[in-house]
Amino acid sequence: MASEQPRDQEQQHIVSSDDDVNGASAEQPEQPGQRPAEGADQAGRADGAALPVPSDGETAEGVEGAPVDGGPAEDSGEDSGEDAGEVWDVIVVGAGPAGASAAHAAASAGRSVLLLEKAELPRYKTCGGGIIGPSRDALPPGFVLPFKDRIHAVTFSMDGKLARTRRSKGMLFGLINRPEFDAALVAAAEKAGATLRTGTAVTRVEQHGSAVPDRRTVAVVLADGETVLARAVVGADGSASRIGAHVGVEMDQVDLGLEAEIPVPETVAEDWKGRVLIDWGPLPGSYGWVFPKGDTLTVGVIAAKGEGAATKRYLDDFIARLGLAGFEPSLSSGHLTRCRKPESPLSRGRVLVAGDAAGLLEPWTREGISFALRSGRLAGEWAVKISEAQDAVDARRQALNYAFAIKAGLGVEMAVGKRMLTLFASRPLAIHAVLIGLRPAWLAFARVTRGATTLADLVRTYPLARKALHLVDSRQAAADKG
Repeated sequence: MASEQPRDQEQQHIVSSDDDVNGASAEQPEQPGQRPAEGADQAGRADGAALPVPSDGETAEGVEGAPVDGGPAEDSGEDSGEDAGEVWDVIVVGAGPAGASAAHAAASAGRSVLLLEKAELPRYKTCGGGIIGPSRDALPPGFVLPFKDRIHAVTFSMDGKLARTRRSKGMLFGLINRPEFDAALVAAAEKAGATLRTGTAVTRVEQHGSAVPDRRTVAVVLADGETVLARAVVGADGSASRIGAHVGVEMDQVDLGLEAEIPVPETVAEDWKGRVLIDWGPLPGSYGWVFPKGDTLTVGVIAAKGEGAATKRYLDDFIARLGLAGFEPSLSSGHLTRCRKPESPLSRGRVLVAGDAAGLLEPWTREGISFALRSGRLAGEWAVKISEAQDAVDARRQALNYAFAIKAGLGVEMAVGKRMLTLFASRPLAIHAVLIGLRPAWLAFARVTRGATTLADLVRTYPLARKALHLVDSRQAAADKG
């Protein structure tokens, strides 16, 4: 066993005593009232009014009732779903945060919802488990977060050097274990009226052919050969999504995350309580983290795919540097995260995608829980509208409105995150110096984690940030021409 070192080079840390961030604590998030399927939200809906149909990036092949496997999008027959057995209003594939949120939204609107999950719950997911403000705001009304810790301090380091700890009086964000969190979200969806089936893998969806009784129905084919029918389908089956492949989702950025769950003695756990570490790593665009969760530390790193050996070496060195190499991990895992191309489709016919299946996450930090919760809720609400559509034209209009809502909200955040990643990859020391040396930068970081603002809003608000990103854009444009 390694000696129980109290903190990662804590003797070298400069701890600011004047870094308190004013503002209310986020420990008890305000719980919004029940959100009707046609209510307003930040992504661009207003009192249920139809959103304008975008013309950029959504082609007929990508979003309207396009042929699947070469067949026609419509037939001329009358609705015969009753003859084919039960037809669900909405089927959701995948019971992670995006899928559970979609199922909750559709079931809350009074629709019949079937939630399919290939694993048995609870199940482990490689994930830091940070719950920031936007995640809390997107949770079902009355949802109680199963926090393992509440974070009031962040230590920033540059590949183990130049470490500094910033502190806040109010909570910055909370930490959860994904098995508990996901199971609680599914329970909320079931309470709203959704039906859950676990141990049920989906092989494909079909929107025409012998398995589809009419033009208003989608067939979901299961691994055991069973076919279930729905008026609308939401694909939330992860970054290697079969539904995403059906829709035609294309990815722009793929990263490899490696993580270890390390049980530690009480003395070590106490030393980390309420504080996380973010270490800017040796590989371009990489970073590592330590998230305390009671008697376990979640330690991980992430970097661009293609640097697997170097990423593994970074994790091993990171753990050793922290004085944790002598503690046996209870679990080690890896996971690929994928960001979508901006013009990539989000729907096909009566099928929508959300969360990782749609490639929705923040490109710089690779934070995905808030993107999953928010896109899942939107997908569930618009799946309800698609389920009510009587023809392909109306279904296409609702699918385009969903795509517009995603692009107007999450898409804008992703675009800024992509630019931030480019800046960080080329100037990591500058980013580190700004965060540890400039109080406004720390306050901005705290406001983002609390959900008081977004990266996109910060770029609009702070001239220095706007100037830095404009410089990045100019260099990228010059590189593209060269």
